[in-house]
Amino acid sequence: MTDYLLIHGLTYDHRSFGPLRRHLDPADRVLAIDLPGHGSSPRRESYPLSGTVDDVHQQVTAAHLTRPVVVGHSVGAIVANAYAAVHPAAAVVNLDQMLRPGPFFALVRAAEPQLRGPGWRDVWNRMLAGMGIDALPPQARELVTTATDPRPDLLLGYWDEILRDSDETIDARVGGELAELAARGVGYHWVTSSEPPAAYADWLRSLLPRVAITVIPGSGHFPHLADPAAVARVLESAGSGPRP
Repeated sequence: MTDYLLIHGLTYDHRSFGPLRRHLDPADRVLAIDLPGHGSSPRRESYPLSGTVDDVHQQVTAAHLTRPVVVGHSVGAIVANAYAAVHPAAAVVNLDQMLRPGPFFALVRAAEPQLRGPGWRDVWNRMLAGMGIDALPPQARELVTTATDPRPDLLLGYWDEILRDSDETIDARVGGELAELAARGVGYHWVTSSEPPAAYADWLRSLLPRVAITVIPGSGHFPHLADPAAVARVLESAGSGPRP
C-alpha cells in the first residue's frame, strides 16, 4: 500500500485529480487536498509558501499518512518540493512545473499592475490560452473549466515570491530544496509534455542525479487530465522506488 498526497494547481482544487485517482490502486491511501484559499479551504490575507506547507502538513497529519508520494501540479509542485524538503516523503512527482526563473517570471512581473486592477482576468485568460486545454478530452476539458475559482487574491498571493524576490533568491531556495531531497534519498519524477531544454535538464540532474523525466507528448499543462493512466503509472513507479 502506498500513501499519496495530491496537490492541485493555482485556482483549482482537489476535484482536478478525479480522473487520476480512478487509475490508482484502490488499496492505496490517497489524500487530495485543497490548498489555502482554494475549494473548501478558507481564504487567507496572504499565501506565503511556508504557511502553505504548514497547512498541508496539518492535513497530512490528520489523515495519518506516512512518507507519502507527494504529487504536485503546476504551483502545486512548488508546494510539493517545499513540503518534501522538510517533512517525510517517499518521492515527489512534479506535473509540468519548471522550477527555475525564466520567461514566466518576467511575464508575471510585467503584468503586476494589471493583476492589481480590473484587468486581472485578462492576464489569467491569456495564460489559460497557452495551457493546451482545447486538446483535452471533453470530460477533462469540462473539469478544467469547473473545478476552478480564479481570483486576484490567489494570483497575487501565490505569485508573491515572484513579484517580491529576485531570480537569484528564488533559484537558491529551489536549489537548496532539491539538494535536500537528493541528500535524503527522496525520489523525483518530472512529467512534462515535451523534451526539456538541455541546459535545464542538466541543471536538474546536477541537483537530482537520479531524477526521472517522463514526456507525455501533447499533454499540455494538464498531463494528469490528458492521460491519467500514464501519470498513474509514474505514481506507481514513484511509490515502488527504493526506500532509504
